[in-house]
Amino acid sequence: MSKPRLFSTLQCLRHENPLGLPRSNSRPPPQLPRAQRGLPTKRPLPSVRKVIAVSSAKGGVGKSTIAVNLALSFARLGHRAGILDTDIFGPSIPTLLNLAGEQPRLSEKKQLLPLSNYGVKSMSMGYLVGEEAPVVWRGLMVMKALQQLLWEVEWGGLDVLVMDLPPGTGDTQLTITQQVVLDGAIVVSTPQDVALKDAVRGVEMMRKVEVPLLGMIQNMSVFNCPNCNHSTHIFGSEGVRKACEKHDVPFLGDLPLHASICDDADRGKPTVVAEPESPRAKAFTAIAELIAKTTGL
Repeated sequence: MSKPRLFSTLQCLRHENPLGLPRSNSRPPPQLPRAQRGLPTKRPLPSVRKVIAVSSAKGGVGKSTIAVNLALSFARLGHRAGILDTDIFGPSIPTLLNLAGEQPRLSEKKQLLPLSNYGVKSMSMGYLVGEEAPVVWRGLMVMKALQQLLWEVEWGGLDVLVMDLPPGTGDTQLTITQQVVLDGAIVVSTPQDVALKDAVRGVEMMRKVEVPLLGMIQNMSVFNCPNCNHSTHIFGSEGVRKACEKHDVPFLGDLPLHASICDDADRGKPTVVAEPESPRAKAFTAIAELIAKTTGL
């Protein structure tokens, strides 16, 4: 006589929704405080008045160059400014500030001391690893490094910190927006549709995580030929402006496609420092002034 089976594949699952997916006809769950839901509580960065995040959600649109020029513009406007490079895998700030190869020291409290150049304090993973060393880490190591950059840097009192976010809308962006009190976010894009599609995702992410959206910047909008002075819109002309109108986002300004912006960045002397009276530097400063006014800096 065979023994009765202890398990039968014919039995139906008793849990009707094993993955807990929301249903269109179900009531939303009650919104408990973040701590009770197991989510981190947002905190302000120590000794920093205002934190401005610069995002793109798309690589190669000039986000880091814009971020460092904005930080330098804030400094030229008389604010104590800093920049935090949160791109663990591809840090750019050491090169942009001509600090590649430098290493930060530790304070008496065992905190990282930022490196300074051109009147702006900075911190980056690029200071902590070799200039050509790849960061071949999995997620847990990346998050640990990010926590150190966020909470173990002794800024020494800043009016504004520009936070250069990595491309995308993944773990790093989510961790920052859930843990840090951000006074606003800027989304950078070029005018063409390929970049705009990702930029709009970045806009919607900031709204979803309830970060104030300061606006969008259109980069590489026009190329002025140095020989004939003819203007060409290589990537289009109104893409970001139209996206701002469609998604109800403030338009912060246009920045041109100019060879000197690239050259200045590559030699570690950004445009705001290298050519402070040029139209390009004045465009960065105008955007910084608008951001300062909007955030009450």
